[in-house]
Amino acid sequence: MQEAVHIDELDRAIVAALQLNGRAPWSLVARLVGASESTVVRRAALLGESGLLRVIGVVDVLRCGLGVPVLSRFRCRPGTTYDVAACIAERPQARFVAVVSGSADCVAEFVVPTHAEIGRVMVADVPGGDRVTESETHAVMRTFVSNHDWNPGVLGERATAELRDSAEQPFEDRFPQSPSERLDELEHAIVQALGEDGRMSYKALAQAVGASESTAKRRVESLVRRGCLRFRTLAEPEVLGYAVEFMLWLEVEPGLLERAGQQLAAHPATRYLSATTGRFNLVGQVALRHYGDLFPYLTDDVGSLPGLRAADVTLQLTTLKRAWVPTPAARTENPAS
Repeated sequence: MQEAVHIDELDRAIVAALQLNGRAPWSLVARLVGASESTVVRRAALLGESGLLRVIGVVDVLRCGLGVPVLSRFRCRPGTTYDVAACIAERPQARFVAVVSGSADCVAEFVVPTHAEIGRVMVADVPGGDRVTESETHAVMRTFVSNHDWNPGVLGERATAELRDSAEQPFEDRFPQSPSERLDELEHAIVQALGEDGRMSYKALAQAVGASESTAKRRVESLVRRGCLRFRTLAEPEVLGYAVEFMLWLEVEPGLLERAGQQLAAHPATRYLSATTGRFNLVGQVALRHYGDLFPYLTDDVGSLPGLRAADVTLQLTTLKRAWVPTPAARTENPAS
């Protein structure tokens, strides 16, 4: 977090409201956080200018047949980790990149056109070149919960329900195994424009894509209803009061993978969770408020998962990219590795 920006409880409440519903009207956000609409708009603008808050539209690549997500772990030569992570973050296929500690030095999520492309990205053209001493890649088979759906627990139950009720249900709950959708030229233009500004008005969107305002609104609603478009609030967990973020790599008995995934997905600390191929078949991203919460989380919550064979944790030290967007940390000079 940038030290020059002081985050207070009102800021945190505004970010939490947008995490629950990225396109919630400012009037609704203002009422639920107990401030005037002008104050909320001003605070959100300041957070946006500082790089601490941004709402974007995100196309669901699996739903739309636009690619296959894969999660990769890298071990690097001493002193090269941040250089390798920066190299990975420059790749257009990289959707998420973080420097971590533990059994890996950095982790990344790539979106590749097909499974066959994994070999080209991770073998023939390894990001970081010979500075990478070891890597392994896990293809995502099923997503239990994603960052779009995370409830940071900042707002009360009534406010949370009101914001959630005015947003679409999680993609994973509505389209578990449906055929892929195909976007037309106008829809591609719409998701590209919303990828820059997810709170863009329908009037501005219509001007950007060369359509009428009613057409733009109708197409956005269709994309969301079909599970093609989600709205993602980009804010570092520490803005919401979470001091620890980490990747969780689990090996679970195949016959109990669904049960374990559902149980862990329901935990309030789980930001993301998917079933994957490879040595670890259940991979998650988790945020905790305090470092002291890590031990009981691992012993009680992870330890109680059915069919658990092995667990590995990589603490996120610096996150360089989320949802294809560079983070505030990526726009400052990298620390020495």
